Amino acid sequence: MTDTVTIRPTGPLHGSIRPPGSKSITNRALVCAALAEGDSTLTGALDSEDTRLMIDAVRQLGVPVEHDRPGATIRISGCCGRPPASGAELFVGNSGTTVRFLTAMATLGHGTFRLDGVPRMRQRPIGDLLDALRQLGADVVDELHSGCPPVVVRADGLPGGRATVAGNISSQYLSGLLMAAPCAQRPVELIVDGALVSKPYIEMTLAVMSAFGVDVETSELNRFEISPVCNYRAAGYDVEPDASAAGYFFAAAAITGGRITVEGLSRDSLQGDVAFCDCLARMGCEVEYGPDTITVAGRKMHGIQLDMNAISDTVQTLSAVALFADGPTTITGVAHIRHKETDRIGALAAELRKFGATVEQRDDGLRIIPAKLHGAKIDTYDDHRMAMSMALVGLSVPGVVICDPGCTRKTYPGFFEDLSSLSGGNTSTI
Repeated sequence: MTDTVTIRPTGPLHGSIRPPGSKSITNRALVCAALAEGDSTLTGALDSEDTRLMIDAVRQLGVPVEHDRPGATIRISGCCGRPPASGAELFVGNSGTTVRFLTAMATLGHGTFRLDGVPRMRQRPIGDLLDALRQLGADVVDELHSGCPPVVVRADGLPGGRATVAGNISSQYLSGLLMAAPCAQRPVELIVDGALVSKPYIEMTLAVMSAFGVDVETSELNRFEISPVCNYRAAGYDVEPDASAAGYFFAAAAITGGRITVEGLSRDSLQGDVAFCDCLARMGCEVEYGPDTITVAGRKMHGIQLDMNAISDTVQTLSAVALFADGPTTITGVAHIRHKETDRIGALAAELRKFGATVEQRDDGLRIIPAKLHGAKIDTYDDHRMAMSMALVGLSVPGVVICDPGCTRKTYPGFFEDLSSLSGGNTSTI
């Protein structure tokens, strides 16, 4: 892909689309299938940089994986809860799910495993996960004593027991612990310390675990009891379309005054990010839910104030929409997104100002005050969600140029092609 992409205004967008499979579900299902007894098949699986990193790392742990990319199918021969490799150097890129899930999974094996990634990965916190694993008897260290990767795991099985895990930085810590816990040597009890961010992702983790035969006892998502079952059961698993990716198309309808239907999702989706549509409805859009579809129609919008802690992956998307609302929009509860692929609060403030908006940056969010908008060259910080969300502004504002559009390969390699396919007039999106 070229170094930049110019987005051209389209007029109202109308159409239907089915985004690729959910990254979050695909990577969770890969872990559960890898730990299962027998052969599992994932259909509708996402093929992206993050899922390829997970697949490659699982293979290095000694678990056979066949990936049919054109068929969106992954076949995994599970290891019965005991990764067979005696050691490995695992490259995790900038994939938070990969490093956090596989750090916990590697403790189940026997040998020395090292996990490292790109320079930004060495700035992403993992210390609280390592602390929890140590409480469960694992030998894990942050190699540079920075609280971030590289991580070294000297594995001899996971003893188990009781552990407290911080909930305020990333729900991925808890998800990684939950998925490894059924294969520990003794029962595991996990206690969440403080408020848990992104609760829907924990509900997703529990649902995927259940599909592979493991049910977890929980009390209000802050205390979990897991009995050692040694392995999961193999399963056929169909991955939903990615709800976070769907949000870009819902936002496109809102920004252009069009009407877009996303196929394969419903109000009852496993993914909490479908609640992004509730935010658009509060702003004035029309939302229709079908048994296997969600449709958003753009209408005159007004600014709102909302806590986006539970759906923080859609903060950038809503910020793009907020530029087209009457009145300010205030987003709170998302301090933890400063620790994502980039400092998403700081990056958003910088890039939204380039369009002419006034943006007040806060510790846990930002306030966006719309103004007369103009085109801009947008930096994306090697953050896929910055690229996709800021591109939406160009559907209505001339002169929007997105730098490094190839960073979308992390979760949605075909995003710009799919956005272009929805063009509602004679003007190409790209």
